[in-house]
Amino acid sequence: MDMQYIAGLEERLGIGFDAANVPQHVAIVMDGNGRWAKQRGLGRSAGHRAGVEALEGIVEACRKMDVRYLTVYAFSTENWRRPLAEVNTLMSLLSEFAANKLTRLRDNQVRVQILGDFDGLPLLQRAALQRLMDATDHCRGLQLNLALNYGGRAEILRALKQAAADMTPEELQRMTEEDFGGYLHTAGQPDPDLLIRTSGEIRLSNFLLWQLAYAEFYFTDVLWPDFDEAEFFRAVCSYQQRSRRFGAVEPGSTD
Repeated sequence: MDMQYIAGLEERLGIGFDAANVPQHVAIVMDGNGRWAKQRGLGRSAGHRAGVEALEGIVEACRKMDVRYLTVYAFSTENWRRPLAEVNTLMSLLSEFAANKLTRLRDNQVRVQILGDFDGLPLLQRAALQRLMDATDHCRGLQLNLALNYGGRAEILRALKQAAADMTPEELQRMTEEDFGGYLHTAGQPDPDLLIRTSGEIRLSNFLLWQLAYAEFYFTDVLWPDFDEAEFFRAVCSYQQRSRRFGAVEPGSTD
């Protein structure tokens, strides 16, 4: 943990940070690129490009705060319904991100993994992303999960079908939640502690439906390209004020 970095943000924002209570896993719905661009009289592609730069800043903030896993909703299964020009821009940005950020991510020990229907992505993007995953596979710092061509319901259905194919009917009946979690894209990872959604929308949008069962939610009106290290710090500090009981009650509580 970069305590000098933390102290600087504490002083700048007037918020105290609990270094012993950092979320292991943060999930983010990166929303608002289009509105950000429209407010500036720019095309949507400019908003998406600014959103990529915002992601780089949050990856760096996670590293310095000792967040171990960051999962971002980059492209949903429903996003294919957007205008073709916008989809093409998003796919091009994926390739650029994979190529241009590879060295920095590897040098900073950031391991990249794709969540979603990887085979359903265009060949060019699959090749670029595969190179990125291969180049960072040995990294043991932050794990960056890019949810691409991802849908939460589709993930659960795929996991159920795979479990049914692997198990006898008797084994399927004995399957636990932990067993089932091993069939999800996030197998081997802790569930998210904190979900952040930007741009004022208050919904999950088919994101990590199984994994977010006990996450703390943080919604902000800030548009994603403007969501910087200070906004992320505020979100983590808000999380640190929550009492996470996982269905139980606090000792001594009469509620």
